[in-house]
Amino acid sequence: MIPEDLRYSEEHEWVRVEGDVATIGITDFAQDQLGDIVEVELPKPGSQVKATKECGVVESVKTASDIFSPVTGEVVAANTSLQRLVDGKKNPDFAPDRVNKDPYGQGWLFKVKLTDKVELDKLLPADKYASLVTA
Repeated sequence: MIPEDLRYSEEHEWVRVEGDVATIGITDFAQDQLGDIVEVELPKPGSQVKATKECGVVESVKTASDIFSPVTGEVVAANTSLQRLVDGKKNPDFAPDRVNKDPYGQGWLFKVKLTDKVELDKLLPADKYASLVTA
């Protein structure tokens, strides 16, 4: 399951662009490799992320894996339903399994206001990403 309308990083993140905002998540391939996701650590809104740099962590029953931002910009939203704590308080909506169940929908991770749209050209189209994960 590799949606055609997205761009992909070699680190298995996907990007959906609407205007100058990129929504970012991990691919179906990545969530499958990780197994049941139990915790997600995301960048906070207002923070800056840089393309190819670590900005969070996804923890599963098997392992922990770094999240790398595929683009540079300011984080404008984080999917708080994936986080156990929000503003230091227990999150009643905590549901990290959304990444496993719906990685391209409710399992999105964070949104970034893009600094440089040219970076999107460095990301893989669906067919090239498919070749990467089926090689």
